[in-house]
Order: sequence, then structure tokens, then C-alpha cells
Amino acid sequence: MAEARLYFDWNAGAPMKAAARQRLVELLGRPGNGSSVHAEGRAARAVVEGARRSVARLCGAEAKGVTFCSGGTEAANTVLTPDWTLFGKPYRLDRLLISAVEHPAVARGGRFPSQSIEVIPVDGNGVVDLGVLERRLAELSAAGERALVSVMMANNETGVVEPIADVARIARAHGALVHSDAVQAAGKLPVDMGALGLDVLTLSAHKVGGGQGVGAIVRGRNGFAFTPLVTGGGQESWARAGTENVAAIGAFGVAAEASLAELEAMAGVAARRDRVAALIRAIAPDAVVFAEGAARLANTLCFAVPGIAAETAVIAFDLAGVALSSGSACSSGKVTASPVLTAMGVDPTLVKSGLRVSIGAETTDEEIATFGLRARNVFAAMKKQHGTAAA
Repeated sequence: MAEARLYFDWNAGAPMKAAARQRLVELLGRPGNGSSVHAEGRAARAVVEGARRSVARLCGAEAKGVTFCSGGTEAANTVLTPDWTLFGKPYRLDRLLISAVEHPAVARGGRFPSQSIEVIPVDGNGVVDLGVLERRLAELSAAGERALVSVMMANNETGVVEPIADVARIARAHGALVHSDAVQAAGKLPVDMGALGLDVLTLSAHKVGGGQGVGAIVRGRNGFAFTPLVTGGGQESWARAGTENVAAIGAFGVAAEASLAELEAMAGVAARRDRVAALIRAIAPDAVVFAEGAARLANTLCFAVPGIAAETAVIAFDLAGVALSSGSACSSGKVTASPVLTAMGVDPTLVKSGLRVSIGAETTDEEIATFGLRARNVFAAMKKQHGTAAA
């Protein structure tokens, strides 16, 4: 009998929560367009609005500020635009300032022209340099330019939690708007838009145990609004055209509520993550764990074993029944050198060895122990092969 596989790639996509899956199946069997006025249409609209309230609770926002879309990438491309409004009047932005460790969905700059995008460096732990950010915003403000600052709440590769409240404070002091990609943070950290001082954040359902292909943009309460990316109809209060994916949105709402209820379990997840790190170090004493000097998501471990190529290791672990990753999962299946580790100043030889383990509240102690056994076999075989090749 084949051994059970270990899914240690939750940051790429969390397993769908049972309650969310049940809700999805239930809703797939119902007719009704949320824009129709008949009973079936009204029932579909009620599902969408209920999910809107649930997603708002997940990030400490008002339901009217939530816009549903196809996922985190569309959400980022929508809000990263020079064209905003303030209480309905045009509000043009001149610059986009992003951190050097953003997800590709943000790093490409959305609808900003390339010459208007600037990158703010990070330190050796991957934490954005607040001093550089403040100096650049002061220069732009003095020159009469308006900026949008986009810094992720938590990094998808290293798990580093960025100082978003400080980023927002600095940005507001210089008249800039602030966006945060909260795709990885939601459901793993308490998120409160008001307390953080954000103008807008973006989410993806499949990172919190909902289905793939649905996400959300969440605006603050200050009168700012983005210009739509997808136009045509009046859905989502004219903020995103197209018939809503009612079943997926309903499941998103259920997953959001479940994720809120599980926040207290993250302490136990952190303990299991640290146990994985200890196992890796016991197997390979020369292993390097990245960003240990910074606050990190409880479920994320990014490490490298010198001399072990990440591309080969990901395949070897897969053959051994373990799903883990190297870098972002949004690279068309390609295993490439991590721009995040590169931006952190990691030695290029170690960058090529970077691996990510990401687990969840349902990961068991038995699975951690099994991972240790399989990792020992994988690394032993790879080191032996590497030594033979070198000879």
C-alpha cells in the first residue's frame, strides 16, 4: 500500500475547509443570478452579501468596502492604478512604491507605467527599510507628487511579517495611499484595517481554505476608491463587472469565518513549524533558516541546505511523497532563483537552494515526524549523488 502523502505547501493553497466545501456543493445546485429580481436571484444576492460581511469581519472592515473578484492577482492589478477617486472626484497618483520582496502580482506594478514604479529595499531578514521609504516619500511630497505605497502584510516565501502599521503611518504623514497584499496574512494573523491605517488590502480565498478563483478587494472608510479594471456591468456596485461566482463567494465567506475562529490555533502551528526546523538541522547541521531574526507567520519555514539544488530537491521530495516548494507557486510550475532571497542579500549559492515548508492548523505531530524521516532519506540520497558527481 502506498504511503500517505504529506501536503506541506499550504502557502500555495490551503486545503479547502470541510464547511466551505459543503457550502460550495450546496450552492452549485442552486439556480439564480444575483442581479435578477426574482426569488432565485434574491437568494443568490443574499449569499453574496452574507459572504461580504464575513470577509469584512476577517479583516476588520465594513462590508460595503468589500469587492469580490477572481483572486489575489486580479485584486492587485485592480488597485495598483494611478487613477483613483476621492469622494467621487478624480484623484491621480504619480508614483507606486513597492517593497523589494513583493509577490509577482504586485511586483509588476499593475496599471502603473514602468517608469513610475520604485522599489524600496529590505534588510537581511526581508523587512522593508522604513528609513528609505520615509525619505523617498518626503522627496515626492516636496515635489508635489502623490504616491501609492504597496507593502505585503506577510511574505509568501519566508513568512516575514512586515511592519504595516509603521508603513501606513509614514505614508499618511506624506499624503500617500497605502495598499497591502494580505493574501498570506489573512487567517494566520489578526487583521484590522482601521488599526493598521490601510486604505486598501487584497485577499484570495484559496489561501484561507476557500476555493480557487475568487478573491476580494477591501477598501477603508476614507472616501478613496479605485477605478475598475473589469468594466461592463454594474455588479459589485460598479467596482467589478461580471456575474458574481455565487458558489465560490459563498464558500469564501464560510472559510473566512472558520479562519477567524482558528486564529488561536496558530500558536500550536508555530511549535510544529519550529519542530520541522529542528529536524532539518538535525539532518543537515549546515542548514540555514532564513529570516529567523524577524517576526514570521506561524506556519512558514524557508531554509536552504548548502549544496542541495532547490529544483532537484522539490522533485525528490515529491517522489518521496512530500509536497513542498521553492519560491512562489505563481511561476507556471517553474523552479527559479527566489527574487525574495536575492533582495535579502542571501548568497547566490544559497538562493539556489532555498526551499519552503508551509503547514496549517490541521498538520499533525505524526506528519511532522514522518516528514523528518522522509527528509533524512531525501537529503542523504541527494548528498550522496552530489558527492559522486563531484568526484
